[in-house]
Amino acid sequence: MVVALAFTAFATESGAPWVQHMRDVRARFTGTNGTLAQFGDSITRSTAYWAPLAGTLKATGPEAARAHALVKRYMKAQCWRDWKGAQFGNEGAMTIRWASANVDRWLTRLNPEAVVIMFGTNDVGQMDETEYEARTREVVRRSLMNGTVVLLTTMPPRSGRLEQARAFADVARRIAREERVPLIDYFAEILKRRPGDWDGALPQFKGIPGNEYQVPTLIARDGVHPSNPSRFVNDFSEAGLRTNGFSLRNYLTLLGYAEVIEKVLQPALYTPAAPADARRGRRAGSSRARRACHGGAATARRRRTWCRNHRHTWGRCYWLPSDLSASTG
Repeated sequence: MVVALAFTAFATESGAPWVQHMRDVRARFTGTNGTLAQFGDSITRSTAYWAPLAGTLKATGPEAARAHALVKRYMKAQCWRDWKGAQFGNEGAMTIRWASANVDRWLTRLNPEAVVIMFGTNDVGQMDETEYEARTREVVRRSLMNGTVVLLTTMPPRSGRLEQARAFADVARRIAREERVPLIDYFAEILKRRPGDWDGALPQFKGIPGNEYQVPTLIARDGVHPSNPSRFVNDFSEAGLRTNGFSLRNYLTLLGYAEVIEKVLQPALYTPAAPADARRGRRAGSSRARRACHGGAATARRRRTWCRNHRHTWGRCYWLPSDLSASTG
């Protein structure tokens, strides 16, 4: 499943294969809400990944704008930029071997509520698919055992190693499906947007001015890293998403993480109540059901705001901390 197709459709219903499993994983979590770790190589270590979203988006549609607002409200601020470096699970030139040797230490130190995992760019020249699968699955499982929700990301295509990269992306998809974790399909989204000219190492990009990251396609002129043309940083327009490789990855991660917050993490903060009216099928947002939620009409009259900090859906009233209520409608 390609995450770019939805913030609304990433998990279109609570019965989607990974949603209930991730809720079960989250139930074991003992750390701080809103913590997001990033395990990966230089494509994750770079401050072009994730950190720019702490600022303002240049161009975006309502879906990404809503996702951005939700993530900004929910996630701890230090997770934008401060959780970078080897001690946080991301470093240049590293492979999944490094992650499998260190993941327990990272989980103990950070104890993140969720983690984005992406390795593969360095791995394709150093190991076969069997080892990559075994070690990636091990890192995913250890994270899940910690109570950490995993967002697994496919590696981007690599110049000169496209078929190997495709095979490694298939491995990540299989792991996500079998371990029932959400998948961010970065590989597929790059090829969907630039099927014939994703590679900045192609001759047609040789004379483009600026450094290797300024090429107007999704992989930089080195053929390895995502591009990052300054004109399209934090630009989620269609032009931006087919021109800036880091902006595309940030966009996909943003939608995926927002969906996980909405479907998995935020419900863990609710204290559910099931008023008799709601159990009989009355809409929980009705005045009678709202009064029932708060101990009767007299109590409700004293609480002029009634359910301002509540989210009402059919059959339930969910209490929300005030700093999250605006993000859920």
